[in-house]
Amino acid sequence: MKLLFKQRFFSWFDSYDIYNEQGETVYTVKGELAWGHKLNIYDAHGVHIGTIREEIFTFLPRFNIIINGEQVGCIRKEFTFFKPVFTLDYKNWTVEGDYFEWEYDVRDGYGNTVVTASKELFNWTDTYTIEYDDKANELTALMIVLAIDAAKCSQNK
Repeated sequence: MKLLFKQRFFSWFDSYDIYNEQGETVYTVKGELAWGHKLNIYDAHGVHIGTIREEIFTFLPRFNIIINGEQVGCIRKEFTFFKPVFTLDYKNWTVEGDYFEWEYDVRDGYGNTVVTASKELFNWTDTYTIEYDDKANELTALMIVLAIDAAKCSQNK
């Protein structure tokens, strides 16, 4: 199963439309004015279902994953010199990315790939393809990719 993640071209704050394989909008992500990044996720009916919130006053980017008002996990960028490393505190999952941060695999505690995210190059805005194996992982997969994208933006400021 796949999601297509496209940042809106004209947007004051981070704003994304998320499409399924049929081209239907399944999620909308809206950035909110806050200390640090705060991204609210809405389902196709406009119901708020999740938030990615950056913790401030940390040395490296750290983001909380909040679903239906409950913090379910956290993702943070670790200090490294060459290869980007993200630590994910969620269901014993791990995140592995390549040197240029364009591709990510999220693996479960057994080493199985549960999510693959690929950034498409040569687009006007950030565009990702998110592949996942289980519908139950769809929202979490999206939130992990949003957090990593926001972490990259935080470090480029």
